[in-house]
Amino acid sequence: MIKAIAIDDEPLPLEILEEYCSQTNFLQLEKTFTQTTEAKKYLQSYPVDLLFLDIHMPSISGIDFYKGLEQNAMVIFTTAHSQYAIDGFNLNAVDYLLKPYSFERFMAAANKAHDFFKFLHSTSTPKSSHIFIRAEYSLMKILIDDILYVEGLADYLKIHLSEGKYIIARMTMKSILEKLPSGFLRVHRSFIIPMSRIEGVRNKTISLSGIQIPIGSSYLEDFEKSFKA
Repeated sequence: MIKAIAIDDEPLPLEILEEYCSQTNFLQLEKTFTQTTEAKKYLQSYPVDLLFLDIHMPSISGIDFYKGLEQNAMVIFTTAHSQYAIDGFNLNAVDYLLKPYSFERFMAAANKAHDFFKFLHSTSTPKSSHIFIRAEYSLMKILIDDILYVEGLADYLKIHLSEGKYIIARMTMKSILEKLPSGFLRVHRSFIIPMSRIEGVRNKTISLSGIQIPIGSSYLEDFEKSFKA
């Protein structure tokens, strides 16, 4: 069970959150607050796993409040102002809810928190079947088996997925490679591939998922060792 609190300077959004949380079987909304000072006092004695946090509040913004916390709780920001989404994303928010939001949109955010909570607290040792990437202003779960290849685009990555889908994320090739299992290999300064999807190799070019990917000269030796293993 995920322990949560909600902070909003308006009572109505808190009532909606209480109702929505009561309809889940994995969220326990411990308390709601209209004053950030009271919420901070509560958190000092009763740490929680998740905050539902309004961004635009009179005394202190939700973003500044979250920055000032000493504990590592997940956060889902709520706001009536879409321009604050980027700020929330930069703070590694699980998601943000743009008011007014439906129960379905709430559940989409709550399920992201649930998945990430299970990932963080997993005690099993088998290879993970998924990774989490921050993209599109929220935390996204990506199945390892869905990844066709990763393409570097300046300061961004384009993660190509099955069925023609893709995700754009602002991160480095090194950082995503650290998240991926050992079956993935960087074969070019701009490409990371799953070795299991290779269909053929010819003239330093890899055929994979219907496309051609070049092998960079500085990556050739590592590729040949892995491909022949």
